[in-house]
Amino acid sequence: MAMKIRLARGGSKKRPHYSIVAADSRMPRDGRFIEKLGTYNPLLPKDSEHRVKMKMERVQYWLDQGAQPSDRVSRMLEAAGVLAKKDRANLKKGEPGTKAKERAEEKAAKAAEAAEAAAAPAPEAPAAEEAPAEDAAQG
Repeated sequence: MAMKIRLARGGSKKRPHYSIVAADSRMPRDGRFIEKLGTYNPLLPKDSEHRVKMKMERVQYWLDQGAQPSDRVSRMLEAAGVLAKKDRANLKKGEPGTKAKERAEEKAAKAAEAAEAAAAPAPEAPAAEEAPAEDAAQG
């Protein structure tokens, strides 16, 4: 039996409230669990001590029994200092999506065309300036 320490959602619509539970991994998210280990209220401010409450000795017992914490619960345990902090590689975070890459390529191509266009008329510009000067001299 694969045990998990995870969140079970409660509360009404748009007002979430979670229980931290030890449950069999095959059970549904809000279904049967073996023991309630604490609560998590995301509506409270981050610095509130009532935001996350856990029975640490029971959590430690289940971890010793081989229960795997979910990602969100493991972050809470890391913040509480129970688990060692894991390095998480978010590989996709800094990489733009395909549409953004296409837009960047189009923008670069337009910028290159504009640079070429700006560089080409530069020799013609002095000739255009001389013509009004001649008109002024004649008038």
